[in-house]
Amino acid sequence: MLFKDFASDINPHQAYRIKRLKRKLESAETYQEWKSIALKIDEESGAQEWKLDNCSPYFDAEIISHRLSMLKRYRVQKRTRDLMYILREGLSYDIANIAHPLLFTVAYVGTKKIIEDYIEEVSQSLAFIASEECTCLNAKEKISFFEQCKLAFGQPALMFSGGSTLGLFHTGVCKALMEQDLMPNVLSGSSAGAIMTAMLGVSKPSEFSQILKGQNFYSEAFHFRKLTDLIKGNGGLADVKYLKNFLVENLGNMTFAEALQTSGLNINIAVAPYEASQDARIMNAHTSPDLLVWSAVLASCAVPVLFPPVRLTSKRYDGEYTPYMASTRWVDGSVRSDFPQEKMSRLYNINYSIASQVNPHVVPFMQDDISRYRKDMLSWPERIVRRQGKVIAKGVMDFARERVGLVPPVRRLLDHGYGVVDQRYYGDVNIVGKYSLRHYSYMLQNPRPYLFKILQKEGERATWPKISLIETHARVGKTIQHCLELLKYQHVPDQNRKEFIAT
Repeated sequence: MLFKDFASDINPHQAYRIKRLKRKLESAETYQEWKSIALKIDEESGAQEWKLDNCSPYFDAEIISHRLSMLKRYRVQKRTRDLMYILREGLSYDIANIAHPLLFTVAYVGTKKIIEDYIEEVSQSLAFIASEECTCLNAKEKISFFEQCKLAFGQPALMFSGGSTLGLFHTGVCKALMEQDLMPNVLSGSSAGAIMTAMLGVSKPSEFSQILKGQNFYSEAFHFRKLTDLIKGNGGLADVKYLKNFLVENLGNMTFAEALQTSGLNINIAVAPYEASQDARIMNAHTSPDLLVWSAVLASCAVPVLFPPVRLTSKRYDGEYTPYMASTRWVDGSVRSDFPQEKMSRLYNINYSIASQVNPHVVPFMQDDISRYRKDMLSWPERIVRRQGKVIAKGVMDFARERVGLVPPVRRLLDHGYGVVDQRYYGDVNIVGKYSLRHYSYMLQNPRPYLFKILQKEGERATWPKISLIETHARVGKTIQHCLELLKYQHVPDQNRKEFIAT
């Protein structure tokens, strides 16, 4: 599928070389090794020539070409005011549709060269304005300009799905992004993804790499209850005490407000009220600053049937632990809000989202970008089946809820089922695991070193093909952030610089 546009031009020798390179690609141990092999495949397949051709139905090359020439001219001529004006006009990561996913499916590394040149020129233009070469603006004006740019451009978010022990896949995603300095500052997680989010959220940045080595994950978090206890009722299949002890041990008694101060990360944990009369929520330093992080994660991991619904705990201003919404019990956030994109967008000015998806009931039905964005007639049957299947499933559950709504357990089960079907499981960039039957045997195993290594490496390898796309999306935003930090640092009095660096 990747090389369909070039298949007719590839001779048998090229096809053989590409096949060998693709086998090597699957066994690459680092991103540098993977990228080196991928570039050779792009060369052999003709994808490099495709990059030089500006023709594409997916973006407006004429707009990008025109803006590129103006930016370059204004920067070279040091026409700062004109440069600022033209930058403000197009301060968006997807201007002229350059972020269309299908622009990143032809080549393993990179996209159209004109798009890469445009992103590079925007970054250089911003750097020029922040530099000492730009003399027509004072420091205050420069800082004001970059603060406006930061607000206009927005920032990315990384969302971790649920998936029980399969959530160890998320550690590989984090590792790959951190190694390329592409880790967003806004994270969300539900169920197993909530554990990954919280582990990073309560740690200092210097401790992130140690966490991703996996020692903190090795625990007896899953402990199934005895048959005699199950018969008595009042609980799920697994004992929630073991999971609670694991979370308290690793997350401590830190609140969301304290976590933000410690890590600098805006972490969001998705939880859902046990009673469907209330909507799902995201807990974070803005909506619930005094809520204990481990408490929110425990609720987000409370998968119906597996764990019982739980109550939340807050830390009061005097250090006393008190119930949070004492009359409400909470369950797994992925039941109704696996990826809370809309809610986070309002809080953090999100411009695009990266989704790490490992939920076992979702991954088998996920489509790649080529399948999702196909518009030819051959794609119509599948699109109709998918769309109508969702409508019918929701309709059946609505009908059932009307008929058995007086039976609370059945009503709740149908409400949870409706929430699972009604969600949007895609981000703007999707990192999805490749599943076999073997993966389902991992689901309720307690994490062990061998299992951690397998799933982390799968997460890394799933992320590497997305690095070019994420780099393209992130480049301008990171340039704005770096320029702003540099300008603020340069104009902080010497005696206050140590405090500035510390914050």
